[in-house]
Amino acid sequence: MRVVIADDQELIRAGFKMILEAQPDITVVADVADGTQAVEAAQRLRPDVCLFDIRMPGLDGLEATRRLAGPGVSDPIPVVVITMFDLDEYVHTALQHGASGFLLKDCGPALLVEAVRAAARGDSLVAPQVTVRLLRHFRTSAPGRPAAPAVALTEREADVVRGVAAGWTNQEIAADLYVAVSTVKTHLGAAQAKIGVRNRVEVASWAWRAGLADH
Repeated sequence: MRVVIADDQELIRAGFKMILEAQPDITVVADVADGTQAVEAAQRLRPDVCLFDIRMPGLDGLEATRRLAGPGVSDPIPVVVITMFDLDEYVHTALQHGASGFLLKDCGPALLVEAVRAAARGDSLVAPQVTVRLLRHFRTSAPGRPAAPAVALTEREADVVRGVAAGWTNQEIAADLYVAVSTVKTHLGAAQAKIGVRNRVEVASWAWRAGLADH
């Protein structure tokens, strides 16, 4: 996996790079100090994942995320946002802008690596500290329920969506349903197409607002 890191603090960039490159299958192809450079590097190098701080000079990490992964981007690049600040506004905006993960800087090396791996394979990881609050926000932030999909979810697709809304990985969903991980991916892809969302975070948002996660 090829990763671009953007953070205005050199020591933090160096720390992230050391953690990631200790993995045999991860290479940091660029580390930059501001959002403008981050967008340029990502568009030029097309990494598998970007790891962005929020507070940076030039473009901040939220705007950089929107330009690379936001609605309307034809060929999005997965972005994991990482910050010192556990603020609901940051979390919500990052996910609205297409972020594939949201971590706090004290998350620890294992969770950092896990989030990068998840983003690279099309999954999402949100810091455990904010997950419960985030799901509550999904339930209350939008008035009413979202429109039902034009083609109804199958029973198995609904089961997979409920698992995603519970924060389970594909492996955990597969174990719960006694199916293969590849089967979970197939059902999840079909469900995403039906409800018109792009990633697991948006699936969870839809499920909680639709009341599917309550069942």
